[in-house]
Amino acid sequence: MAKLPKSVAAFLAGKRFAVAGVSRQPNKFANAIYRRLRDNGFEVLAVNPNATEVEGAPCYPDIVSIPGQLDGVVVATPAGAALAIVRQCIDKGVRHVWFHRAFGNGSMSDDAVKACKDHGIAVVEGGCPMMYCEPVDAAHRCFGWWLGLIGRGPA
Repeated sequence: MAKLPKSVAAFLAGKRFAVAGVSRQPNKFANAIYRRLRDNGFEVLAVNPNATEVEGAPCYPDIVSIPGQLDGVVVATPAGAALAIVRQCIDKGVRHVWFHRAFGNGSMSDDAVKACKDHGIAVVEGGCPMMYCEPVDAAHRCFGWWLGLIGRGPA
């Protein structure tokens, strides 16, 4: 596994995650993240307000509908939806949020990041769990290196 930034190590220390933005179309980024976390032994739950099942598993309409406690949430939605998801995380008592970001803002919005920090939620700002969960493919390995080089990788 790649050397883990502190925020990533803290996030991945959890066992039970939700991925917001999982699609009924399996070729989407959020679905790949969902599968990689699942394949690395984490309990992973899908969130999409327009689906009841994704990847052969139950899908929840929002974070607060998920039974039990979550250790973290990966936000892999358009940035415009991020603040609403963070508000759900606040209501649910989630302590870690990872905003997926490759190019541009990705899933990050300044308001969503600020809301996390204002409520004591640890934030992974950018990058992708697939850069750290084995097996790390060549594209994610290179992309992680590039994000670090330009100062946009998780800290």
